[in-house]
Amino acid sequence: MSFLQAIKSVDFYRKLKKDLQQELTEASITGAALSLVAAVVMIGLIVAEFSSFLAPTTESKVILDHFESSVDDTLQINFNITFPHLKCEYASVDATNFMGTHDAGLAARVSKIRLDDKGRIVGKHEEPKKEVKHEENAKHEGPETSIPLTTENFEAKHHQYDVMIVNFFAPWCHWCQKLAPVWEQSSQAIGEKHTDDNLIALGKVDCTATESESLCIKYRIDAFPTILVFRKDDAGTTQHESYHGERSVKAITGWADHFVAQEKKEIPKTRTVDTNKDGVADSHTGVGCMISGLLHVQRAPGMLKIQAVSGSHDFNWETMDVSHMVNHLSFGPFLSEQAWMVLPPHIAASVGALDDRSFTSDQHVPTTHEHYVKVVRHEVSPPSSWKVDPVTSYGYVVHSNNIQKEGEVPTLRLNYDILPIVVSFSEKKQAFYHFITQLCAIIGGVFTVAGITASIMDKGLHAMRRKEELGKLG
Repeated sequence: MSFLQAIKSVDFYRKLKKDLQQELTEASITGAALSLVAAVVMIGLIVAEFSSFLAPTTESKVILDHFESSVDDTLQINFNITFPHLKCEYASVDATNFMGTHDAGLAARVSKIRLDDKGRIVGKHEEPKKEVKHEENAKHEGPETSIPLTTENFEAKHHQYDVMIVNFFAPWCHWCQKLAPVWEQSSQAIGEKHTDDNLIALGKVDCTATESESLCIKYRIDAFPTILVFRKDDAGTTQHESYHGERSVKAITGWADHFVAQEKKEIPKTRTVDTNKDGVADSHTGVGCMISGLLHVQRAPGMLKIQAVSGSHDFNWETMDVSHMVNHLSFGPFLSEQAWMVLPPHIAASVGALDDRSFTSDQHVPTTHEHYVKVVRHEVSPPSSWKVDPVTSYGYVVHSNNIQKEGEVPTLRLNYDILPIVVSFSEKKQAFYHFITQLCAIIGGVFTVAGITASIMDKGLHAMRRKEELGKLG
């Protein structure tokens, strides 16, 4: 018994004897009300804490990225950009980084789709297998037979002939100067071969002349020379095919013979002509271009540049328009449908932050569009109960700017900087011991606060009764 008595001596929670409880304690309405309030508050806080315990939270942390192999030192870039007013023939794509490295194999991984003025697909663009050949040392003697066209006589002359092939040129253009005698010889040869006065004719438009400048603006002539085909039965919105073949009398007259044969219904009418049957069309329609590609770049600051380049044309940079819509721009491998479901909404939105955004140039003002992209790697680990592998994605933020000044070559420059950090997101569940600690804190805290409140109220009421008994309440 002495051992049990020793244990009882350390009892922190001694109780009143049952026969003394009625004499030493007293129940009150105030205490009962506070007890009910305290019980309700306890239950509410316990339910909220239990819900918090069951709901997982997301923990994020930033760590320095490191490369385990040389393969990890590269990153995939996926892009799809539409240019409504830049022809595929002139659109050049170049990739470089700030260490001076160029992607020599880029052209093989870039696809170009020709578009009409409504943005509809016309066909796939095939890059020429060789440079445009010119007839060397060509000279034309005798009168010029190609028809000079101006704004005033263009429509009348256009509808006078079943087919009119027009050379839009500028006198200062080197390539136009080389084409001029060939054009006149071709016009003479076609006139002699096809004696029908109204069947076919060759014309020319000087885009620097005041009386014809508006024609070049109407047909968006920004490369010289530009050779377009006009037919008598063309509607006002018809797309006119342009010629990109060899610039020799033989090639041009042979190409023109196709249109004569079409008008005579000897062959089916088509707006795509491959005269030499080499798989690359000598003429076709299309005023815009949709450029898409996939390339691997080093994880260093770099640039993707798209602008007009040609080894057989001169450009009028004042009218060159590189307005564009970014249909898609992303970094890293394409994500699966399951991966998109795992990504938090704010991370998913950053994966394609430039998607479906348009950028417009002011007309007749050379405009370069620059996009500055900061790329960050994200690693998202879904809850273990999902049984899904972690997802790696690359989000980015972008700032865009226009540069407008005389002498500027209109260009799209997409500057990217791949930051050497990883933002990791993972599930964080509350420990069970923490949940028990919170429950104890809720119960003890509410009980203590309720007890203090009851004590204050009891003492206040007791003081008021004493004053009332002494007549001091008035």
